[in-house]
Amino acid sequence: MCLIVLAWQVHPDYRLVVAANRDEFRERPASPAHWWTDAPHILAGRDLEAGGTWMGLTRQGRFAALTNYRDPSGHRPGAPSRGTLVRDCLSGSADTESTLNALAGVSGQYVGFNLFVSDGRTLGIHESTTGAVRRLEPGIYGLSNHVLNTDWPKLRRARSQFAEALKTLPEPEPMLRLLRDTTPAADHELPSTGVSLEWERLLSPVFVSTADYGTRCSSLITIGHDGNTRFSEWTWNAEGEVESQVEHRFTRRS
Repeated sequence: MCLIVLAWQVHPDYRLVVAANRDEFRERPASPAHWWTDAPHILAGRDLEAGGTWMGLTRQGRFAALTNYRDPSGHRPGAPSRGTLVRDCLSGSADTESTLNALAGVSGQYVGFNLFVSDGRTLGIHESTTGAVRRLEPGIYGLSNHVLNTDWPKLRRARSQFAEALKTLPEPEPMLRLLRDTTPAADHELPSTGVSLEWERLLSPVFVSTADYGTRCSSLITIGHDGNTRFSEWTWNAEGEVESQVEHRFTRRS
């Protein structure tokens, strides 16, 4: 994912609400969210090149989602795919803290990333570039291609709109509108992450759209206090039009 906004234990009806966009090169093959045949407990999209995923859930209430850390100087050819980390977190049974601490022990092998993990009871994050492992208190959090809650214009806009959209759930349209926001940042607000000014501009909206790279899918996850779970996902083509839409509903198993 390249943008994740989530609410943890702040909504009267939902334990967790997640709105996220996955940005990726358009030529990289992927499948929409589905129950995996080789790991039937996992509900996630799938990177068909490396076999991992960017975000997913399990029937037992586990959740994991990853964003890359934007730093061209950190590129390492041959480094393992970060999507396998999400898969492994979803396949495990350890609690959030233990999962994140184990992750921190191996994260130096990978190009920079951030990874949310929840065992269904607690939520935490590991930032590979800082080494931080943090348990998160109830609140609204935003993550893009830097560390948690970095004050980028796209995250400020997304978190503000997300807070308002929470009030309209279970209606998904306000959440989808914020994920489809193509408003660019002004030049003086752009971060400096090591890419060209042209690319900083192109990557500054919540919804990214270029011919070769952009927002490939948008996802909305709600997990109720009663265990009722809904995972909606929209896949977009290069013109920003809906290519496919899937929705999965299930009740968490204890």
